[in-house]
Amino acid sequence: MEALPPPATRSAIEEDPALGLSPRAKFQILGAVLLALFLAALDQTIVGVALPRITTDLNATNELYVWSITIYLLTSTITGPFYGKLSDLYGRKPLLMIGVTLFLVGSALSGLSGSMEQLILFRGIQGLGAGALFPIALAVIADMFTPAERGKYQGLFGAVFGISSIVGPLLGGWLTDNLSWHWIFYVNLPIGIVALFVIWRLLPTTRRQGTRHHLDYLGAFVFTIAISALLVGLTYKGVADPATGRPYDWTDPIVGGAIAIGLLLGAVFLWVESHAKEPIVPPALFRNRVYSVSLAATFLASFGFFGAIVFLPRWFQVVRGISPTESGLQSLALLAGLIFSSIASGAIISRTGRYKWLLSGSLAVMAIGMLLLTQLHADTPLPILWSWMFI
Repeated sequence: MEALPPPATRSAIEEDPALGLSPRAKFQILGAVLLALFLAALDQTIVGVALPRITTDLNATNELYVWSITIYLLTSTITGPFYGKLSDLYGRKPLLMIGVTLFLVGSALSGLSGSMEQLILFRGIQGLGAGALFPIALAVIADMFTPAERGKYQGLFGAVFGISSIVGPLLGGWLTDNLSWHWIFYVNLPIGIVALFVIWRLLPTTRRQGTRHHLDYLGAFVFTIAISALLVGLTYKGVADPATGRPYDWTDPIVGGAIAIGLLLGAVFLWVESHAKEPIVPPALFRNRVYSVSLAATFLASFGFFGAIVFLPRWFQVVRGISPTESGLQSLALLAGLIFSSIASGAIISRTGRYKWLLSGSLAVMAIGMLLLTQLHADTPLPILWSWMFI
């Protein structure tokens, strides 16, 4: 294994995006970063197939069922911007290693969970680690490769998410049926340890030198409360009130009130960031119409996709009475549509250079698919259901 050069400074990064690394070292680091990213992406899909079995084994209520997914998304979403900012200030390597370590600790503890409350807590720790992997992985590629090379290697990120979308339901179902649901968390450990070792051994420690920089603590606090309130409100919509048994509606304080607070604090966050010396999220980004529209489209697409990928496996297992492995196989129709559209849209954009009609059209198609899934019944023929999921 080749010796590393002395730690690079921030100015060295800007002058030499390759960080003085040999091609072999760069590709080893790239592989380790993609492995860590794969684990974080895998945990967004692998748990859904096993959740019905987990809920039964841990005697969990329906109210707690969804929180094992929500808490992971909540903590990873909240911490993502902070990790990105902190890695700018203190270097990629220490923050990336902290993220991978937290993710592995959360994985081990999740596998040892003896109650749904424990699982939710430990999944939150997993999310705290996963929040570092998404932004810092992109930053590491930007540091290692020249602008002309970055697009090629950043394209691997899409492949990682596509593979994890296929592997997650299949692996989750197989492990749950043949070993136990605990192994959907334990499987992260050996892969994550290898990724952590390569990052520790090869990735140089780099950080800004000279100027004193500050973290926007007020913005961080407001952002955390705003996102938490929004997700709590959306999560409780349709959940049964334990006191009355009536599903919570938009007019209930825990739903509509929480969402209103989240939106209000979101506006406050934008105001705070516009006056911050070093904002976590530069407001100038939102003045870029392409960026803002892309962000909104991603939000809407994820809103529909994650709802389907969490609840369809449960429908297959509870309503159709099939095994976790079979429910993972049935869910492939949904993921086949995702992969097909990703490949087709990429080819269309590269040939034509046009994306506006594709963006609006894809959202319309997804809305049609979600509308069709609202007509789902216990006796719906499987070929028809697969076609709805594919759409």
